[in-house]
Amino acid sequence: MEVFGSSGTRGVANEELTPAFVLRVAKAAGTVWGVDRAGIARDTRRTGRMLADAVASGLASTGTNVDRLGVVPTPAAQFYAEREGVPVVVVTASHNPPQYNGIKLVGPDGVELAVTDLSAIEETLLAEDYDHAPWDETGRVRSVEAVGRDYVDGLLAATDRERIADADLTVALDPGHGAGSLTSPQFFRDLGCRVVTVNAQPDGRFPGRDPEPVPDTLGDLERLVSATEADVGIAHDGDADRAIFVDEHGQVVQGDATLAALAAAQLEAGDTVVSAVNVSQRLVDVADEADADLELTPIGSTNIITRIRELEADGRSVPIAGEGNGGIFFPEYRLARDGAYTAARFLELVADQPVSEIVAPYDGYANVRRNLEYESTAERDAMLDAAANHAHSADAELNTRDGYRLDYGDAWVLARPSGTEPLVRISAEARDGERAAELATELYETLAAAKANV
Repeated sequence: MEVFGSSGTRGVANEELTPAFVLRVAKAAGTVWGVDRAGIARDTRRTGRMLADAVASGLASTGTNVDRLGVVPTPAAQFYAEREGVPVVVVTASHNPPQYNGIKLVGPDGVELAVTDLSAIEETLLAEDYDHAPWDETGRVRSVEAVGRDYVDGLLAATDRERIADADLTVALDPGHGAGSLTSPQFFRDLGCRVVTVNAQPDGRFPGRDPEPVPDTLGDLERLVSATEADVGIAHDGDADRAIFVDEHGQVVQGDATLAALAAAQLEAGDTVVSAVNVSQRLVDVADEADADLELTPIGSTNIITRIRELEADGRSVPIAGEGNGGIFFPEYRLARDGAYTAARFLELVADQPVSEIVAPYDGYANVRRNLEYESTAERDAMLDAAANHAHSADAELNTRDGYRLDYGDAWVLARPSGTEPLVRISAEARDGERAAELATELYETLAAAKANV
């Protein structure tokens, strides 16, 4: 797909992602959906209201009545979509830097649209074949209140509140100035936790840290955990569909270790866990130990959701799925990544033992990630051609499901184009940190040389 990547469409706001383009996306969605009513939600980004106004105009022009939900986490918008049975357009760039914004499309079942549904909307957009309503049948717009509070109530009903409250936990929370600032502090307090916060003021400029919760951005949270002797630190991305954790010693827990720990608590023999092609060996080991199957997809929530649905339609049990970036699905709860719910499930484990002990079985792996920016299609293609040549000449098992993944037995390395930014991402993992760094550097230098020759 040209428009919709691995998780919606994103770009620098008012440059690549303009109100005019967003208007076209909304008209295409309204045309394909053909519904009487749809919702609009957004995160805290400075350009969110501007783009949400364009979405409202586009939907209304197709005769769709519009529910404006305001600033809420993406999973709260999905909760509303499922409860009301209406599709929702979410204006968010999730973990991307502040200058970005984007569009996610959610169906009336509360699930991000599948690839086939996105393709239909994309075809309508590219053909500019919109179903404009007559002037006296255009949609009306209304504001909906308390969406965040209703979402929190739904979370509480799905969580083991007694188990968490009895543990008397102190939670250090960093919503990163994103939409989770409006819901997560209250949710964890309602769970019976003592909550201390940092970067918890909604602010679309993200002054405290960038929206993506990675070790380089979580120094404030690490210090807060240590200063308050918190049991756990929790960080969200911009739209709060992810959760990354800090242990009781103030050390960031790798997302792959968290996913492995949660999967180990969920999987039984015969189950299936779904992840992406950049899966850590940690999850491979957990699936093997549980005698469960592991299914790999291209990277991105849309691809994982599509595969979960296929497996469930085939009668397979999928209790957990996700990626090591903190975006985890518990399909029995909802087929949506939900940072607050993921954190609550992790707190159920923390109620019994410290975070460092929970993830200790999944230590011993080193991960290296590097990015190469490109400014043109020619630069991107040159780097991918170099990655292909490198991959086919390497003495390793090659997986081309999404980019080029080389498995060496003791380590793996992956090069793939980002679905949301002008980047080629390189990831490597090994038990030996030097081995992982060596593989990543070798591939990085190969791609950088190809880019320089364009």
